[in-house]
Amino acid sequence: MNEKKDILLVEDNPSDAEFTMRAFRNSNIINRLIHLQDGEEALEYVFATGKYSGRNIDEMPKVILLDLNMPKINGLEVLKKIKSDKRTKLIPVVLLTSSKEESDILDAYKYGVNSYIVKPVDFEDFAKVVAHAGLYWLLVNQPHK
Repeated sequence: MNEKKDILLVEDNPSDAEFTMRAFRNSNIINRLIHLQDGEEALEYVFATGKYSGRNIDEMPKVILLDLNMPKINGLEVLKKIKSDKRTKLIPVVLLTSSKEESDILDAYKYGVNSYIVKPVDFEDFAKVVAHAGLYWLLVNQPHK
């Protein structure tokens, strides 16, 4: 069933990753959350290569929560690769970042991001934003089948 598909969290900051996971748990979101720590690992997971070569590529995540500034491969590069491949271009990608730079926002939408969310600094606000985003993409949004 669609509601049980995985959520992919690509976040290099351990605190932000933990806050996101806690916000999902507190909102009773039952989907499995897979946490990856950089863009290279995210691309390996999505395209079932490298250490994820045994993963079934047909089992795509329901949504990808993607940080912008990460080591190895940044979020914009990950976004470009996901949105330029016919197998993955329909996966909703939400950039969850601290950057308010207009150029980052413009580039993200140019490359096909589905939503751009600036991370609030306050944990309570952060938890609310993440929970609302998760609930929207998992329960409200009607994905392409």
